[in-house]
Amino acid sequence: MDIDFSSFVLAAATADLSDEPHARDHADAVEFRLDMASDPLDALAAYDGDLPLIATNRPTWEGGEAADGEDRLDALRTAAAHDAVAAIDVELAALEDGDATDVVDYARDRGTAVVVSTHDFAETPHRDTMRELLAEASRWGDVAKLAVTAEGAGDVLDLLGATWDATTAGETVATMAMGEAGRHSRAVAPLYGSRIGYAPVDPADATAPGQYDLATLSGLVDRLRSERPKAGESEA
Repeated sequence: MDIDFSSFVLAAATADLSDEPHARDHADAVEFRLDMASDPLDALAAYDGDLPLIATNRPTWEGGEAADGEDRLDALRTAAAHDAVAAIDVELAALEDGDATDVVDYARDRGTAVVVSTHDFAETPHRDTMRELLAEASRWGDVAKLAVTAEGAGDVLDLLGATWDATTAGETVATMAMGEAGRHSRAVAPLYGSRIGYAPVDPADATAPGQYDLATLSGLVDRLRSERPKAGESEA
């Protein structure tokens, strides 16, 4: 299975692949959180759903539940070999340290896309810093993902500005501001070029602060995109 990141992709975020049938009406893909799942590789091997998967095995040092080490990266490598896995998510810090480069090389050899991500659970960095993070992640991956924590509207504006700058520079990015102050960014960021949105099927199963449920985010994005031109398009 493939995912076309040239247009917006709405991913149902879950640790339970049995959610996939309930996601089909609204989602384009499923983000499978291996780090939060029970027996994730067995679940992946048994998967026969319709939606392509983005496999994520987030370490504790970046907000996930996976212990860092070779086992975490080996699981991502195994996931990358599954026909239903269209992309894997790898942390920028793990690539800069050199730990995850072999996994990315393996994924590329398999034709599996790579999302390179950074999460800041404390703040929203300066706009220039966010721009640099997106540029660096773009050099490693097919999609550069940046999730920050907003304390107010100004933080969201900075994130949207960095998103627009990266998009108009030809980079494929996915951005969002976590927390209540940044919640609306999940609906608005696609207008500025963000290519992936994440939402749980059930709001009780949110995998990040401030997520809308899948049906709500799908409706918001569809409505906003129908009313506004996409990033890079003329309003004329």
